[in-house]
Amino acid sequence: MEILLATFTTLFSVVNPFGAMPVFLTLTEDDTPAARANTGLRACLYMIGVLTVSFFAGQYVLNFFGINIHHLRIAGGILLMRSAFDLLTPGGNRSKVSEATLEESMHKDDISFTPLAMPMLSGPGSMAVCIGLFTGKLSVLDMGLIVLGFVLVALAAYIILMSSLRLTRFLGRPGMAALARIMGFLTLAIGVNFLATAIVALFPGLSR
Repeated sequence: MEILLATFTTLFSVVNPFGAMPVFLTLTEDDTPAARANTGLRACLYMIGVLTVSFFAGQYVLNFFGINIHHLRIAGGILLMRSAFDLLTPGGNRSKVSEATLEESMHKDDISFTPLAMPMLSGPGSMAVCIGLFTGKLSVLDMGLIVLGFVLVALAAYIILMSSLRLTRFLGRPGMAALARIMGFLTLAIGVNFLATAIVALFPGLSR
């Protein structure tokens, strides 16, 4: 349960489905409720696939390029901290999708994989977290629980996307801004933890 809870809480704040709501609403504003639900479901299923592949194959990719897992955690920590500062800075909550990409996506038949699944829900930050979760000490049960954590995050993201219209109306602009800052603070804490853990592992003398 600790592994499952840690996976869910860590990934949920990094995935931040609340940040995907405006893009989701914009790109599906002309869709029927059934089509919108179908798009959200496919995006969340794609997200599970991306996170699972990152978790199982990421370590082999790192080994192929000769990258130490602690180096990845430092890079991932810096990336998460940068994303967190974007959420915490007033007026700095920039979309993960550029205006050009958003404009192009409005003319696509299927937006579930890009830009919703990637990079909105499973971007570089969440992929770095998934790769960092893999260690050789994990049992088959542990790995199953981590993948289950991915599924629970996707389920929560789906519920939030399906409720995005009501949530946006209920929270309003101030509420969405406050929510972004809360998610930014949690993401910043995760990034600092990634960075500190990797530095201590690389330089054991610093912990004395």
